[in-house]
Amino acid sequence: MKFVSIIIGSKSDYEIANECSKILSNFDVPFELIISSAHRSPERTHEYVKDASERGAQIFICMAGMAAHLAGAVAAMTTKPVIGVPMPGSAIDGIDALYSTVQMPGGIPVATVAIGKAGAKNAAYLALQILALNNESIASKLADDRAKQSEALIEDSKKIEVLIKEKA
Repeated sequence: MKFVSIIIGSKSDYEIANECSKILSNFDVPFELIISSAHRSPERTHEYVKDASERGAQIFICMAGMAAHLAGAVAAMTTKPVIGVPMPGSAIDGIDALYSTVQMPGGIPVATVAIGKAGAKNAAYLALQILALNNESIASKLADDRAKQSEALIEDSKKIEVLIKEKA
C-alpha cells in the first residue's frame, strides 16, 4: 500500500501535525503518523524510515522544532521526497527550526514549508501535488479543492464589500 509518512519530533507537535493529517484524510490518501526524534531516538527513526520505505511510503513529512534536524536526518536516509515543517515554540518562535530545515547541503534536499500550522497544511498539499503527478483522481480533487478555495474567498469578499457599502 502506498502512503504518506508523517513523523513528528515530539508529542507537543501533534496538534499542528493533525492539520496535515486532516487534509490527507479529506483526499482519501493513506498516511501514518509517528513520533520519532533525530536526536532522542535516532535508531528508531532510521529503522522506521527504512521499514516505511519498504512498505510503500511515497513521501515523508517531518515536523520538528528548535534544532529541527529531523527532516534532514530522514532525507539522508531515503531518496523519497521529504517535506520539512519547522515548528514554533522555541525562544525565537521557530526561526531556528526554519533555518535548520531549509539549510540542507547540496544533494540532500528537503522541501521546506512555512512554520507551524500553515506549514503543516502546505506540507499536505505539496505531498498531494507530488502524488497527483501519477494519480488523476488526486489531481482532479486538487483542482476541485483549489476552485472551492477561490469561491470561498470571493464569498468572503462579497460579505465585506456589503459591510463597507452599508457604512458609507
